[in-house]
Amino acid sequence: MNNKRQGTLFVISGASGTGKGTIINSLLENHKNDLFLSVSATTRSPRKGETNGVHYFFKTEDEFKELIENDGLLEWACFCGNYYGTPKKTVDGMLGRGIDVILEIEIQGAMKIKAKDIGAKFIFILPPSFEELRKRLVERRTETEDVVEKRLQTAKEELQYAVEYDYVIVNDEVDKAVEQIEFIINAEKCRVHKNLNLISEVQKS
Repeated sequence: MNNKRQGTLFVISGASGTGKGTIINSLLENHKNDLFLSVSATTRSPRKGETNGVHYFFKTEDEFKELIENDGLLEWACFCGNYYGTPKKTVDGMLGRGIDVILEIEIQGAMKIKAKDIGAKFIFILPPSFEELRKRLVERRTETEDVVEKRLQTAKEELQYAVEYDYVIVNDEVDKAVEQIEFIINAEKCRVHKNLNLISEVQKS
């Protein structure tokens, strides 16, 4: 029986320190053949250890603007003089092959994708509490106390957008959060509109 279905784009957002990266890495490890992490394009220079096509697609400003003009990006924005965006061709290619795609992105970009109404599903990652989020940011020892407080303030502002998402996951335990997202992914695979070919084939049998 041939049940060729379109993949689903899962957009994951959350404040710094909520553990998005850890969750996504675990998901990818568990689903190496049927889950793809979208790679963003940028005009900034590669940092030491970064590989083109793995960490980012590194573009010149002219190349990036050409993508914009040709509607080649799902979303894009300019930060600190550099452009960042999500290439549409790669994502569409994976979805067309029935592979689900994960896009880790800031809320601004997520809302741009939502406005396009392309069938993406949106997952917001929450910390158990702001006190726990503060603890995680402090324990990373990568930022000053002032920066930590700014990140917490930003997180409070970002939280207002959680109601715009389809699902919310509290990352208290990574394994539990990963399991909950796997439930979401599996449930989306069972949606009727994703399985019309299957229904048709059963009707004919």
